[in-house]
Amino acid sequence: MDRKYITFAIPSYNSQDYLSNCIESIVGLGEEVEVIVINDGSKDNTLKIALDYQKKYPNIIRIIDKENGGHGSGVNAGIEKATGLYYKVVDSDDWLDEETGKLLLEQVKSHETLNILPDLYILDFIYERATDNTSYIRTYQENFPNNVIFEWNDLKKPFLFSKTLLMHALMFKTSVLKESGVKLPHHTFYVDNLFSYTPLFYTTKMFYMPKVIYHYHIGREDQSVNIDNIVKRYDQQIKVMRLLLSEVSYKEIIKLPKKQKRYIKQFLQAIMIITQMFTTGNNTKERKIALKSLWKDLKKSDKKMYNFLRYRSYNVLVNYLPWEFKGWIMTKGYLKLAKKIKLG
Repeated sequence: MDRKYITFAIPSYNSQDYLSNCIESIVGLGEEVEVIVINDGSKDNTLKIALDYQKKYPNIIRIIDKENGGHGSGVNAGIEKATGLYYKVVDSDDWLDEETGKLLLEQVKSHETLNILPDLYILDFIYERATDNTSYIRTYQENFPNNVIFEWNDLKKPFLFSKTLLMHALMFKTSVLKESGVKLPHHTFYVDNLFSYTPLFYTTKMFYMPKVIYHYHIGREDQSVNIDNIVKRYDQQIKVMRLLLSEVSYKEIIKLPKKQKRYIKQFLQAIMIITQMFTTGNNTKERKIALKSLWKDLKKSDKKMYNFLRYRSYNVLVNYLPWEFKGWIMTKGYLKLAKKIKLG
């Protein structure tokens, strides 16, 4: 078997309408990569399409056919079976820029030759709204040194507010993912936050390429980032927030290198803000109990983290707003962001 430098994992559920486009954007990289299509109990022709591609590209395409477990279970299955030196998740309705993919592959090979392989590659991605051909690039040029291997304390401008590292921008060394023990929960939305967080504690050396590799297809009504779904699935976001908070204690975080600590704290602030927005989007007794319980349990399990998020971060401005106004202003804020990047 040829050496596989990158494993591209494609978790797929009822993806017959767009899986081909996703696969076609990757197979041009050749036999030095592998593409693992994880069929997550699809009820349409997803598996047949994947099998057809496997026949056409037997040295590139692999298939995992499993019972439905949700996006997170597909990511987990891909990590378990990956043979590539690096691992990148590509959602089945998204696609990659082939030219940037080729540059990335050559960069990995060059770093291996020099024996300086980083733990994480970071690239830009673009929100693509296919219905009206609008787009918005998420770039990290102001945050990271460009085209050099760097460590946490080499970060440039701090991350602010809602800007964080997202799964679409990340390609971890497979061994780092396995060492981190990251396991995404089944049948749960918004698990990409865990994938973008847990392995960072095992990441020392990074490399940022200021080029767009990932095309994030947005605008579908069933999409998890649709505002109606966000408000409806508040319990899923609370579940993910609880898992994030259970990963590493505040006491451990403050021992990290200065700029890594700063990023981790900012990330948790951002996700807590989002969690409150999800929950306060409607005014119900159940939602009030759920949010109160989140804060209560955090106070009991990690008092220092509780004090930080509750009183010493920009969350404090949100925490003391009346429930109805909090939900209104946070939803308005999300819609403003959504309009800017065409999520709505």
